[in-house]
Amino acid sequence: MRTPVIEVRNLTKFYGKQRGILDLTFDVQEGEIFGYLGPNGAGKTTTIRTMLDLIRPSKGEAKIFGEDTRLKGEVIRADIGYLPGELSLYGNLTGEETLRYLSSIRGQVEWGYVQELAERFETNLNKKVSDLSSGNKQKIGLIQAFMGKPRLLLLDEPTSGLDPLMQQEFFRLIEEARENNQTVFVSSHILPVVERICDRVGIIRKGEFVAVEDVDDLKAGTLRSLEIHFGESPPKEEFADLYGVQEVKVKDHLLRCKVVGELDGLVKKAAEFSVINIISHEPSLEEIFLKYYEGADEDEGGSAHV
Repeated sequence: MRTPVIEVRNLTKFYGKQRGILDLTFDVQEGEIFGYLGPNGAGKTTTIRTMLDLIRPSKGEAKIFGEDTRLKGEVIRADIGYLPGELSLYGNLTGEETLRYLSSIRGQVEWGYVQELAERFETNLNKKVSDLSSGNKQKIGLIQAFMGKPRLLLLDEPTSGLDPLMQQEFFRLIEEARENNQTVFVSSHILPVVERICDRVGIIRKGEFVAVEDVDDLKAGTLRSLEIHFGESPPKEEFADLYGVQEVKVKDHLLRCKVVGELDGLVKKAAEFSVINIISHEPSLEEIFLKYYEGADEDEGGSAHV
């Protein structure tokens, strides 16, 4: 059994009367890639900042590496690579000067690995930060997060500003982190990113969790669409009564339906007839996510937009 690297219990943060997050409780296991999913303003950044003790909670607690982040924050942060959602760098320094400065604070950074990361992200470290595009500044932020090979990576919107090729390089770094048994907490509102790299996903809405599950389990519990092409017109009523089968439609030799859960009953019934082809449309994480946000106010119902 893996050891929890992050333990959050009833974590709550109010900004005056505005709610940031409310009663969040979850664990992230050692070596896990955990996705934290929600639109801008849902409370993702507040969660991370509170976990790191950069802001203090109104209630509840967070532990990292088994230690209370309020009591052992300095020690804990020494083994964390953090990419903030709103990255702020010294504009008068070059990329190299920035990374050398940050590595001197962190300590135990191999400069050769910093150069390797810069090459992989196609980053010119000789340019001043003020002259860099937002995407190139993001690369500097990613390099500083990964360069110390920390035990835990906390990445807030890590692919922001990256072009598709650089996103693929980021995905490769995440896979390397997985192989090295590093733990990764990725906050994002971009669903394909979470779907591509994460083991589990927590969905947050208006500062509250609405689901925390394996990505595969989330999909398994969601309706998938199927098309079955038969050699002859199938009897609709025999399929409509099957457990988990919904919205059965038959036209000529084609049966369309939606299924939640296992396909065993449907497949066995279909096998009683001449089946030409079966096409399954798997639910995307985006479809699942939208299900949890149906009817949500665009402004997150008065939650603090942080």
